[in-house]
Amino acid sequence: MEARIYRNFINGEWKEPAGADQADVFNPANGKVLGKVVLSGAAEVDEAVLAAKKAQKSWKNVPAPERGELLVKTAQELKEKKEELAQLLTSENGKPIQEARGEVQEAIDMGFYMAGEGRRLFGQTVPAELPGKHAMSLRTPVGVAGLITPWNFPIAIASWKMFPALISGNTVVWKPALETPGMADAFLHILEDCGLPAGVVNLVQGRGDAVGDAVVSHDDTDIISFTGSTGTGRKIASKASGMLKKVSLEMGGKNAIIVMDSADIDLAVDGILWSGFGTSGQRCTAASRIIVHHSIKETLEEKLLARTKNLTVGDGADEASDVGPLIHEQALERVNEYMKVGSSEGKLLCGGSVMRQGKYSKGNYFEPTIFTDVAPDARIAQEEIFGPVLSIIPVDSFEEALRVNNEADYGLSSSIFTSDVNEVFRAVNELDTGIVYVNAGTTGAEIHLPFGGTKKTGNGYRDSGTASLDIFTEWKSVYVDYSGKLQRAQIDNY
Repeated sequence: MEARIYRNFINGEWKEPAGADQADVFNPANGKVLGKVVLSGAAEVDEAVLAAKKAQKSWKNVPAPERGELLVKTAQELKEKKEELAQLLTSENGKPIQEARGEVQEAIDMGFYMAGEGRRLFGQTVPAELPGKHAMSLRTPVGVAGLITPWNFPIAIASWKMFPALISGNTVVWKPALETPGMADAFLHILEDCGLPAGVVNLVQGRGDAVGDAVVSHDDTDIISFTGSTGTGRKIASKASGMLKKVSLEMGGKNAIIVMDSADIDLAVDGILWSGFGTSGQRCTAASRIIVHHSIKETLEEKLLARTKNLTVGDGADEASDVGPLIHEQALERVNEYMKVGSSEGKLLCGGSVMRQGKYSKGNYFEPTIFTDVAPDARIAQEEIFGPVLSIIPVDSFEEALRVNNEADYGLSSSIFTSDVNEVFRAVNELDTGIVYVNAGTTGAEIHLPFGGTKKTGNGYRDSGTASLDIFTEWKSVYVDYSGKLQRAQIDNY
């Protein structure tokens, strides 16, 4: 059977670059080759951007409610194909199938939600300073949006960016992750089937240093929206900002769960397991620090250790699997390198090893790992590992817990388990993160609220919710003077 080749979609046509190299696409659970993806370059990006620029001239004039109809149809089609898409996602990404279904649901929800914004896209109508004068503001599209998305949420994050861009009247050039081209391919086929006009969304497959760089540096991309590593985000920000583009960055996290002495410990353990080991720790919102009051530390560790040892590690396609593989061998090696660091910075409670025996021999599996008695400034408590690794940090007070949480370089998500209402509201006020959970883990954001963080996590823009419209629109202020004479604001009215 001939391998499936994942190609580009440019100006309404599926295209394979002439003479382009191809890369294998692997299932991280077993190493099997799923297909091949074309490795495009600057020429294909240029073709895609020119198509998007041309299409935007007409797309911006389509009434926003009508643009919303495309999103409604797309969301309905995603819903009908949810299981098929989830299975594909798991095969490329490795996450357990129940998580894959949840991710596809995010894209469905985002489609329906953003379709509704086509009848809102609220501006402002305000009193003018002068008689016979009307004052208002409205949102207008920016132009061509370059979207660069990661492998760990290949359809959810794409929907967070693409749907707000489209409803606002922008067109798109999308560079998905090299590891998950099948999800991008499936998404574009659905958009095509739902009546996507030619050039409105263009897909260019390939490596970041070829396609991503070309998208960022192209003179005719007006917006860059990126989710990925902090290192790559810095480079994008430097290049794109220097060209005066709008830039949205969603980058790393070093998220903490605070467990206070009044907490429901069993509930806290549930939250820790889900946040720390869900998606094998490969989420920007994954919990990697557990800040626990010393008076309950021993009890928490006993319960957490027992539950962790009962987790089922395996192929994400197996309904019984709790923890799937890491995305690739390089990720496995990176996590394993941190074990050397962790062994000198804390006490290993469980895990700590690559899994290579028996059914795990051909996949990228790593044991769910817990270190305890870790100092707040230890490397494993400060650096993003992006794997199933938890560090337990004991504290003596609520104030110390807040301080330890806020000392991280990142500020994406935080969580507190407590029964003290005063601690709840102080935490909400004082935790320096873009997302705060109370009596829940650090993952589980809903699409109708802003998603993003502070400090090295991003640059202030947000994905998801109506806040996502800020990157994809410009404000236009409009003054209509119907007085029949010249009126000079701030002069004639005083």
